Amino acid sequence: MQNWKVLSKNALTHDVFELKLERPAGSLPFRAGQYMSIVIPGAGPGGRNLRRAYSIASPPESAEIELCVKLVDSGPGTHYLNSLKVGDRFQAQFPFGDFCLAHDQSHPALFIGTGTGIAPLRAMVLAKEWQPKAPMGFLLGVRTEEDILYPELFPEMKISGRAAAFSEGHQHVKICLSRPKGEWRGFRGRVTDYLRALDWDFARSNYYLCGSGAMLAEVKDFLKNTKGVAKSHIHAEKYF
Repeated sequence: MQNWKVLSKNALTHDVFELKLERPAGSLPFRAGQYMSIVIPGAGPGGRNLRRAYSIASPPESAEIELCVKLVDSGPGTHYLNSLKVGDRFQAQFPFGDFCLAHDQSHPALFIGTGTGIAPLRAMVLAKEWQPKAPMGFLLGVRTEEDILYPELFPEMKISGRAAAFSEGHQHVKICLSRPKGEWRGFRGRVTDYLRALDWDFARSNYYLCGSGAMLAEVKDFLKNTKGVAKSHIHAEKYF
């Protein structure tokens, strides 16, 4: 168990915030896609501590650890983390998990995340380990314009100083809005709608899915039963 210090806290959307953490001295290295297990003091039955898992949104080479946390009304983990202030410390262990890059990068890859499920996918595509030699795609699915996370990743958002993970030439780096409120010029629909209309080398590709259980189930069914994708090519992590 290690003590982690909060360096900054910033709102990413109306209901998602980012915590930047100082790495404790002697902390272990990690791989993009892994998570940390955070102690939520006194939140369990009888006042016992709880543990909650949060994926790391920053690449392993970053000097700090970044967490992408959604506020949930009934979530003891999010309420605890939201109560922390700059300079506060909490207890956590890391790294855990095997949701990591696990394919021959000379083959295509498609990353699909809904909501805060983008966190481990962001870490993957910003990591030095990610050196693709084939076409790739990256889809973020959220409801409205107000829910877009890490807009600097997406060329269509035209954010000054955006992250260099993707170039303008990446055709399938897209934000999918299921319920846009304004004059959204991007894709309207769910990530599964975009996927079904996609001209893609499905059989040779690997897939990294993170988000809601409903999305994971629908995408897995489509890939395996409609496109004949091997189970070993589908890597998934369920968030909710």
